[in-house]
Amino acid sequence: MDKILFIDTAHPYLSERLTELGFQCDYFDGYKLADYQKIADQYVGFVIRSKIHLDDKILPLAKKLKFVARVGAGMENIDMKLCDELGIKCLNAPEGNRDAVGEHAIAMLLSLFDRIIIVDDEVRRGIWLRAENRGVEIKGKTVGIIGYGNNGSKFAAKLSGFECRILAYDKYKTGFGNDYVEESDMDTIFREADIISFHVPLTEETRYLVNREYIARFQKPIYLINVARGPVVQTDALVEALENGKILGACLDVLEYEKFSFEDIQADTLPPSYRKLINMRNVVLSPHIAGWTHESNIRMAMVLIDKICALFNIKNE
Repeated sequence: MDKILFIDTAHPYLSERLTELGFQCDYFDGYKLADYQKIADQYVGFVIRSKIHLDDKILPLAKKLKFVARVGAGMENIDMKLCDELGIKCLNAPEGNRDAVGEHAIAMLLSLFDRIIIVDDEVRRGIWLRAENRGVEIKGKTVGIIGYGNNGSKFAAKLSGFECRILAYDKYKTGFGNDYVEESDMDTIFREADIISFHVPLTEETRYLVNREYIARFQKPIYLINVARGPVVQTDALVEALENGKILGACLDVLEYEKFSFEDIQADTLPPSYRKLINMRNVVLSPHIAGWTHESNIRMAMVLIDKICALFNIKNE
């Protein structure tokens, strides 16, 4: 019987269905590298989230390994080049949480524009300010979307009902324009965008994509959304732009300094720019949960089951 190792948590349906399909599903919550190295050669598949890096310290030892399945979208904790060299298939499930990410991005933007977090706190404290909390509308704005994969395209679809202009740029994709999205170039986005939203994977190319030089190219003050990966945006540059008005506000589900294993962030150990950021009233924050809904949890499991079945030529009925 082929064995699959669950290194991190997933919806129970994933292991239950894989067991029904004839796999043995084992769970291992050890954190030491040596523990994984001892058992790696027993499994045809690893199921992971973010607990572990799969690289040359583990992958060459997994002689039977046919796939690595990431319960989520990002693959930066997997050495995909090495997997390709070793004939290991890399699977992920962006189709499973793209709706959640799109909705969360809009929720953050609405919270920022209508000052929901601020006014909620004020009303609870008996403060009733109306003129001071006048909001901003999405209608009529130009939104630039960077990255038009699963998440970027879903964000655009959900945003289309707000009567705004949507420009999208993807370095590796063309021909995706439709009734509500204009396929664009970066020069147009730099010139015309009021809102910019990032939906790109974290690679060497996108790390610190948003730096001082990048921000300076925008012709208008902008609002920034990052539901991709924290290090896409350089915190020092972001805070500087928030202070000088080049960026009017930011919605951040991800942070440059978040721990890879999603542990609590200790602000007093981080640079001054981060401590400034978390105290800014024109910044909306969430703890990397844009894709983290009850519905996406099981949907990602279903997506991975389909992909694993396809890999092994198993009918999933």
